[in-house]
Order: sequence, then structure tokens, then C-alpha cells
Amino acid sequence: MSLAVTLSRAQEGVAAPQVMVEVHLSGGLPSTHIVGLPEAAVREARDRVRVAIQSAAFEYPNRKVTVNLAPAELPKDGGRFDLAIALGILAAGNQVPREKLDDCEFLGELALSGQLRPVSGVLPALLRARARGRRVVVPRANAEEAALISEVDVRVADTLSDVCGWLRGSHELTPPTSVLTLTGDDAGPDLIDVRGQLQARRALEIAAVGGHHLLLMGPPGTGKTMLAERLPGILPPMSESEALETCAVMSVAGQTVDPAQWRRRPFRAPHHTASAVALVGGGSQPKPGEISLAHNGVLFLDELPEFSRHVLEVLREPMESGQILISRAARQLHFPAQFQLIAAMNPCPCGYSGDTRQRCRCTPDQVQRYRSRISGPLLDRIDLCVEVPGMPLNELSAPRTTRDEDSATVRKRVMRARQHALARAGRPNAEISTRELERDCALGPNERKWFDAALERLGLSARAYHRTLRVARSIADLDNGAAALDRHHLAEALQYRRLSLLSD
Repeated sequence: MSLAVTLSRAQEGVAAPQVMVEVHLSGGLPSTHIVGLPEAAVREARDRVRVAIQSAAFEYPNRKVTVNLAPAELPKDGGRFDLAIALGILAAGNQVPREKLDDCEFLGELALSGQLRPVSGVLPALLRARARGRRVVVPRANAEEAALISEVDVRVADTLSDVCGWLRGSHELTPPTSVLTLTGDDAGPDLIDVRGQLQARRALEIAAVGGHHLLLMGPPGTGKTMLAERLPGILPPMSESEALETCAVMSVAGQTVDPAQWRRRPFRAPHHTASAVALVGGGSQPKPGEISLAHNGVLFLDELPEFSRHVLEVLREPMESGQILISRAARQLHFPAQFQLIAAMNPCPCGYSGDTRQRCRCTPDQVQRYRSRISGPLLDRIDLCVEVPGMPLNELSAPRTTRDEDSATVRKRVMRARQHALARAGRPNAEISTRELERDCALGPNERKWFDAALERLGLSARAYHRTLRVARSIADLDNGAAALDRHHLAEALQYRRLSLLSD
């Protein structure tokens, strides 16, 4: 029977559904047909595969070749199926053994010379193959990415001839070499570079403990960007599963994964001219956006009011759900977006409102219009708001003190506080449910009455009420894991909820 079946993987968001490549040779005029909802790049594979097979010194069948990519309702795109199609044609013509194709998946685009070119989305495919206990053959250019995953039999090849020789048993394909992993000692910019700004450093530490969103407001040049860039350095290193999730998103986006830093938390800082699609993802062939590339890391939006209001509003749902759903007429794709938002802005258009060193030239109406570019629903989702005032030059040039701590020292406190949160609720404070929050943050009658009155004066919503409790819980965890919340914890949490600054 002139029928052979090979296995490959499609790319659908961060998923990698299995694709069976069925190849049938029959009589009739020599031709090649590819069916199974292929897009243009897949239909063109018939020419790439034919020339690659001939370049590898094999015979292309002088018969009618039908290639079916199953399941038929799944759209297929890209050149990732070239290797599987070529091997299926060779196996159907008895040029390579069919039984060697069982329990093995093939990924790779073919050049006309028979060379294997890299493809995107290899990491999600390897994760699925590991769950099924299958071997995978990938191009050598994807070797570093493939080496990140353990407990999966991966082989790398340079050419179609190498893969065919391996199937025939004439030689072996080597597995990818192991890579160095980042242990967390080199975690980027260090917090010791920031002089002073004790309140902002404290807010950054609280945000790191509970995974809270943070807004930094202050005149130009006061260190807002420096503080934001140093947040990943005080966050705990990613676990292997978190790192693989983040690298899988980068792989789907076609970005290179640095093996030496694959466990470093991502820090994404898009320019304020970015579009909504660039931020949340999309396109004709949907790709992850900045919020998904910041998964398990930090999304930094500098000059927040300069972003288009429409662009900022698309952040509201993923800030709550931790994922983004991109809908198209034919399908829907989910991308993870469990990011931590850090935003920075000036207090007014000229930047010097409230600054003692410079005179503000803005009218009250201009200040109001500038601050109103950020909507109330978005501000309601930001847990901490802190002012970053200008520092006197004599303090910047003064010797460092014990308060100017480095990132390693702060990270130890953050990890200790996170352990208190995990021991209490089993998850970070930003993720605990409302019921768990009421249980873990139960207030006494006096504290409850005082807290409710303070919230009423600030005019905060029910969402802000629970978010403030989560911030207070993080402060208590930093305070040697205090079991009960007292007025001190609540007062500090409310201090960081001074969102009325934006509407003065």
C-alpha cells in the first residue's frame, strides 16, 4: 500500500495541536495536491519538498501525490510541515522505513538544497510531545530552544539527508547540548543604583511581595524608570514551569530565547506610540503582544498619559483575568498575560507640578485634562500610587547609607514574605479569592469601622476595597508575617491608594 503517515505539530496560540501528515501515492498524471485547510505557505511546500528531495539524492515519485493534513478543520500555516511531508512521501515510496516514523514527530522547513531551517513555536510543540512520550526531530538552529526542556527525546538535524540516514540506521542524530541556566544572581540592574527615594523603594518592595500593580508619579529625572527597571531584580526567580511558559510565548512570537537568561523574569517597555494590537496581540496570523511577552514578568509603561486612551483601555480585562482572548472569524486564541504593570507619569504636561525646584507653567485646566487621559476604571485596577519627588544634588553625591540596599538584600525579604503568603493561602496575595481574602484579612470591629470610613472618604469601589486589603496583607507579610492586620498596615495601604491625586 502506497500510504504513509508522519506526525507534526501546528501552531495555535501557545498550544501545539497534533497534525497527522497522510501521504498517498496513486496512478495518474504526475502531480502533488495538499489538502486539509493549508494556507499559501503550506501549499507552496509541494515545490520546496520536491526540489529538496531531489537535492538529497532521492527520487521524487512520478505519480499522483496526495498529502492530507489532519484534522482538516484546523488551519495550517508556515513551513513547519515541510520535513514531515518530505518523509511521508519518501516512506510512501519505500525509500525510508515506515515503521521508524511511529511515535516520532518532525518539525522543520526545507530549503531547496535540503537544508533544515528553523521554525517558530518549537517549545510548545516539545511540551506536548513530552506529554505524549514521543521523540521529536527539529532543525539544529532550534537546538538551544529544544535543550531547555528535560525528559524529552529530542534530536537535531542539519539536512533532510541526515534525517533519512537516521531512519535507515546508518548514523545517529545527536540530542541538543545542555545549556547554562540563570540562577538569579545576575538579575539585571541593581536597586543599589537608586539613591534615596525611600517611599518609592518601599512601594516597589510591597509590589514585589504581592504581585501588585504600581504607578510612579513625579517630575522628570527623579528615577521613575530606574526604579521600574529594577523590579525584576527583587522578584523571586522563576520556577521551571513559569520559565517554560514564558519561553513558549517568546517562541510562538518568533523571538530568540537566550539560554543563559531563560529564567530571568521578562521586562517589557513598549513605546507610547504602540498600538492596541501591539500591546495585546493579534494580526492576520495572531501573535502574542507585549502583555503576553511580559507573562510572569513586568510590563512597564513609561509616560502613561501619552499612550492612546483606547490602547490603555485594552489592559483592563487582562489585568483582572491574567489572559487575553483574541477572536477571529475562524477561531479564537488564548495567550497568557499574567503580568505586573508598572507605570510612570509626570504630574502635569510640563512635568513640574508640585516641584519645589522648578516652577510649573500649566494651568489647572491643563493639569486636569492631562491627568484625565487615564480613565477611572484603569486607575481602579492599580494597587499602589506613589510620588517620586526630585532629589537634592547634595543627597545624590553623598556617601551611601544602610538604607541604600542592593537588590539581593531586598529580594531575601521579598521571598521570605512570599513564603508567609504561600504558607497562609497557598498562592500570592494578588491571586487569592475574595473568600480567602475575607478569611485571611479579618478585621476587628474598630479596625473595620475605621477602614470603612476611610474608604468612604476616598470614594473607592468594591474592587479597590479588596485590592487595598491585599496590599495591607502584603505589608503584614513583610512585617515578619503578622497574622492579623492592624491599623498600621491598613493606613499604609490606604496611603498608596491616593488616586485622588490624578483628579485634583
